[in-house]
This record gives sequence, structure tokens and C-alpha cells, in this order.
Amino acid sequence: MKAAFVFLFIIALHTASVPVHAAEKVRVSVTNPNMSFLPAGVALKKGFFKDEGLDVEIIRMNTPNTVTALVTGDLGYTLLFGSVVRAALRGMPIRALASLLDSPTHAIVAKPEYKSVKELRGKTVAIGNYGGTDDVAGRLMFKHFGLDPDKDLKLIAFGPDRARLAAVKENLADVAVVAPPGDAMGRQMGFAILARAYDVFNFPFIGIGANLKTIKERPVEAKKFVKALLRANRYIRENKQGAVDVLVDWGKVDREQALASYDSTVKVFNADGNIPPEGLKLVIDQAKAELKIAKDIPLSEIVDLAPLREAQKELGIKAQ
Repeated sequence: MKAAFVFLFIIALHTASVPVHAAEKVRVSVTNPNMSFLPAGVALKKGFFKDEGLDVEIIRMNTPNTVTALVTGDLGYTLLFGSVVRAALRGMPIRALASLLDSPTHAIVAKPEYKSVKELRGKTVAIGNYGGTDDVAGRLMFKHFGLDPDKDLKLIAFGPDRARLAAVKENLADVAVVAPPGDAMGRQMGFAILARAYDVFNFPFIGIGANLKTIKERPVEAKKFVKALLRANRYIRENKQGAVDVLVDWGKVDREQALASYDSTVKVFNADGNIPPEGLKLVIDQAKAELKIAKDIPLSEIVDLAPLREAQKELGIKAQ
């Protein structure tokens, strides 16, 4: 018995000396901690990343820096979609993995004297950064209403939504392109909402993009990352109060603005991660036109659905 006790004691010491495996460190970028990027905030705050054994660091980063960081491997993932598609079309080692929002959430917010988008010809537009999601969504909206963004408008980058709205208030701009809760903030400031992107077109807007090396060398991590965000999207769609609570805490907005943001946006949150084919074609066609690319690019050089399919299988979601 004494020998057995000594043996068990030695085993216990050995077990105690074996380090517990730390969660995998993962870095992901968002443009702003707002309603559009809420899946990342929910996955973090509600423990969905942790459930998958991922230690996720969410980094706020503008679009050009995000693309560069993905290419260099300083980032593993981003929640941008259109920018990932454009980068892939240019031959960069980046792929789109899933769709989280199937339409832009941006709105055109203007001084109250303007009653329609067509009245904005010759005016100054406040955007976040050139080539960013707000820039792309704004240009598409203006084109829908017959305005050429390059000829009929002057687009100036002012940074975050609050800075754009302040630019309008201080007469540095006449109109701003903002995402929720920026639209609610604009309304509180007395501005008019002239158009919402999801009312005039639909295409994947926020999604999951990844470095090609990450996908190939760490496929299990990629699957886990996608799975956590799919769970977050479902949570947002099914739990209004919980989603609003996270937006208030993570996005640092007041509850009234958070509630308005949720109500104006929740319908475009994707429930299964599938990328709408027609919407993807629109994104690709627009990007090819901007980049002046005439040749056909294989879809496999733009999208990789393997992590999504594995995540859907584990969640019991039917793939398209």
C-alpha cells in the first residue's frame, strides 16, 4: 500500500507539472465596434470564441491596413467582405469564407434641408476612409439615384461615424454615409435619413475573410472561428435584449441608439453563413470594374467554403 501511495503521488506530481494547453491566439480586425460588426463582439462577450478554444483579440483597423496585415500574416481574419474579394481578385493570398450580413447597413444622412439624394449633386460627402465599406456602400447608393460619385460629389474621409456627423454639423460636409448606430445618432442631431443601402440593393457586406496560409495550415482553427461567428449571428437574430446589451457595452453607445440600430439592421443578419450567389456575383462584377479586370477569375481564387461547410455540419445547418 505504501508503494502504491508513493506511485500515485509521483503520478500526481507529474500531472501537475504538465502545462494546460492555452487557447489558440487569434487576431481579427473590424472597422468599427458598431452594429455591422456586432457578430465579433457577441462571439467575444458571450464566450462563443472561448467555447471553441480560441483566444481572440479584436483589433479596430481601417481597410487598407487590414488587407496589408492579412497578406503579411499579422492578422488571421477580418470581418470585411468586399475588400477581401477585391484583394483576392488582385491575386493576394486572401479568401472569403462566409457571409454574416447579406446587405450593407449604411444610410445616407444629410442636413434637414435636403429631401432626396438627387438634391446632393455638387455637395460634400463625409465617409470613413477611401475604399472602406462606407465608401463602397455610399458610391453604390449614389449611383442608384443617378449621381456619379467621382463627378457629381466630393467625398472626403473624416474617420469614425461620430466624426462624420460632426463634420456635417460643423458645415465641413453636407451629408454623411454612416452605419448604425450612426443613423440613430444623426436623427437625434436633427439630420434626415435620405436612403438606406438595403432598400436599394443586396449583396454580402460583412463576412469572414482569412489569410490563405491560415486556411491551409490551420483548418481546424478556421472552422472553429467560423462556427463561433455563426453562433453569434444566430444569437443576434434570436435574442434582441442580449444583442443590444452587447452593443451598448462593446460599442459604447447609449441604449436608445442601440435599440434603434438593432431594429434597423437585424433583418440582414445571415442565419447560416451561406454566401448568396447573386450577391457574390454583384460584388465580384463591381470589383472587377473598379480594378479594370476583364478576364474571368476562378471562384476558387476568391472564396474557400471548406471551413464554413465543416462548421455548418457541426451546427446542424444545411449547406446551400
